[in-house]
Amino acid sequence: MNAILQTKGLMRMFGGLTATNNVTFSLPRGARHALIGPNGAGKTTFVNLLTGVLAPTSGDIFFDGQNVASWPAYRRARAGLARTFQINQLFLDFTPIETLGFALSEARGEGAQFWRRIGTHRGVVDESVDILERLGLGDVLTRRVGLLPYGKQRLLEIAIAVAGKPKALLLDEPAAGVPEGEREQILQVIEGLPAEMALMLIEHDMELVFRFAKSISVLVQGALFAEGEPAEIARDPRVKQVYLGESEVEHHFEARA
Repeated sequence: MNAILQTKGLMRMFGGLTATNNVTFSLPRGARHALIGPNGAGKTTFVNLLTGVLAPTSGDIFFDGQNVASWPAYRRARAGLARTFQINQLFLDFTPIETLGFALSEARGEGAQFWRRIGTHRGVVDESVDILERLGLGDVLTRRVGLLPYGKQRLLEIAIAVAGKPKALLLDEPAAGVPEGEREQILQVIEGLPAEMALMLIEHDMELVFRFAKSISVLVQGALFAEGEPAEIARDPRVKQVYLGESEVEHHFEARA
């Protein structure tokens, strides 16, 4: 089975509103995939369904060959399905090394012993430092998270997700709100993640999307609208049509077509 993550006929209703509309989707193992769509297309709702934040109204979600549609978020995470969020979910009074120490201790089932063990458990400390250095955070190991530049905070969220050694990682707008000068480092970090880890980027920054993705899915009004390689998507007149009025996005489509 080549796919690490699949959906079949996935639906999510909010009263009379269809937020996710009969989506059948497949993410191959080791993929470098992007999910795009105009504002309000339902991208974050779809990711919330995949990761267990929301329950589907109907349909199936398969991860690593198992139907996980009824699994809670923590169980999917432990099985190897990780994500980041549009808005940071960080403890601002922690340092990066404390943050990673906690994440790794949780992954090892030692979370309750974290505060006692972080200074003495050499394995946790060493692995935390290794991950942080590889992801461009080696210069801020002991600096309070709330004082870090926003781009560094976004990198720390990716580090937390990577700490669990996921099989698939869903990155929900990792460059959102990040100053232009810090976006390059985020892209470099993402490109440097293990090749066997499937990555799906949910992003509105088309420059980042076209540099990263080997394949793209387009979501419109909760439904899967188009799929293909970046060059195909850039040339698709239907995709350009749904982005009319979003001048920055349209510019990148024109540049790639």
